[in-house]
Amino acid sequence: MTKQLPSVFARCVILLAVMGCGSSRSPDELAVGGDATNAVRKVAVQLNWYAEAEHGGVYQAANDGTYQAAGFEVDVRPGGRATPVAAEVVMGRAVFAITNADDVVLYRAAGSDVVALMAAMQDHPRCVLARVDSGMKTWDDLKGMTLQRQEGQGFVEFLRARGILDGVREVPYHGSVANLVADPKIAVQAYSFAEPFLAQEAGVEVKTWMVSDLGWNPYSSVLVTRGDLVRKNPELVAEFVNATRTGWQNYIREPEVGNQAILAANSHGMTAAALEFGSAALVKLAQPNSMPDAEVGKMTLARWQSLVDQMVEIKLIEPGAIKAADCFTDQFLMPALKTNESSSTAQ
Repeated sequence: MTKQLPSVFARCVILLAVMGCGSSRSPDELAVGGDATNAVRKVAVQLNWYAEAEHGGVYQAANDGTYQAAGFEVDVRPGGRATPVAAEVVMGRAVFAITNADDVVLYRAAGSDVVALMAAMQDHPRCVLARVDSGMKTWDDLKGMTLQRQEGQGFVEFLRARGILDGVREVPYHGSVANLVADPKIAVQAYSFAEPFLAQEAGVEVKTWMVSDLGWNPYSSVLVTRGDLVRKNPELVAEFVNATRTGWQNYIREPEVGNQAILAANSHGMTAAALEFGSAALVKLAQPNSMPDAEVGKMTLARWQSLVDQMVEIKLIEPGAIKAADCFTDQFLMPALKTNESSSTAQ
């Protein structure tokens, strides 16, 4: 399951990067390995967590020939529990990265010119996982239970602001469903295509309570880069976005190639069965309401504005700290995906 940096730590990392720790190389040099005449452009993509299904489109494109056909040699770099995703991009160690939309808002609020290019998952997989025999029939029934969660996460602050965590004992989450398996009165933060499988494998029947049903629904598996690369080398960015979208479309239809690559890259207990479960479960998140293949990756200003407003409301960012339109650009998506609500970032 993907974990994000706690917001305060994330802001400190980005501030350090912005204050002069960045690379002296230009975006063009970083993107093409220092030689603009090379036929093959070397590009590093930093992931926000260990290789899992939420990165499937990138692994698919890197291993089914999609990136190669577009002229890219791609180094996909798995993350971990404390990967400073935005700092890797800002400092020039990665040209692109995968993160979540609420992270983008935090990064920009901290002064980092990180821009979203496409969103592989329209609906966020964040959920609270509870046992069926826990007695939890509504969100109100979480009261009196123990919730294992990672402090500092946007969804936690959202739940807290909505009163959902009133009367709930909150304890740290350490990336395991073991306590839930042992105790029906323990719930855990989860991704809907990851932890439910692990609980079921342990013989426990569970239900996923989607946080998006309450209104917290940032885009997930978002491809990002630096704003200066968007402005100075839009052709390269366009080609990479198109190849990545194709990778996601291929992964959604036939994930075998991507899953094999993920298994090879993940040394943290990932199994073929877990990946099969995850890649099937994420389809409805990437294409809700039977969304056409051609629309995979789309983003709208309305969704970004709603997220920014929510993050101001729950005091994760200051009012007026950023503009929603600066968080993303849709200029590299197919014309059919563009709306009248386009971002102004790349202008």
